[in-house]
Amino acid sequence: MKPSSKRIPPDHQPSGGGASAPASALNLVLYYRLPWFALCLFIFWQSSFDFMDSPPLFPHDDKIKHLMAYAFLAFLIARNLKKERSFLSPTKLRILAILFASLYGLSDEIHQAFVPSREASMLDVAADILGSFIGAWFYLDFFCRRK
Repeated sequence: MKPSSKRIPPDHQPSGGGASAPASALNLVLYYRLPWFALCLFIFWQSSFDFMDSPPLFPHDDKIKHLMAYAFLAFLIARNLKKERSFLSPTKLRILAILFASLYGLSDEIHQAFVPSREASMLDVAADILGSFIGAWFYLDFFCRRK
């Protein structure tokens, strides 16, 4: 095969300066996998302790916190899936991101059921699922289309 007829993968195409810019596995891990994994660890760590030192700002303010955390988690998962599995349709990416974030929210509530001074709540699971829908929608339908 002639050197000029070899197909160069898109992520190994020369950049504007003519230098090769390979997408390294380290960059993939640091910028796409690590953020959502770190958020999962933070959620797990946070749900292992009782942080009810201050009174709530309004009734059920924890549902807003759940919604925001799981919206961000679904956003990060959708971002990672779009980068690693770009061959999947936006609908499949959305379903996978929502499914993962929602199941993680359910597992977090199960975890909280076994933590002293914490309790599991189906309303928290509902907030997690709603947040997952919002985060996946925001990334795939708003953020990606703006670019």
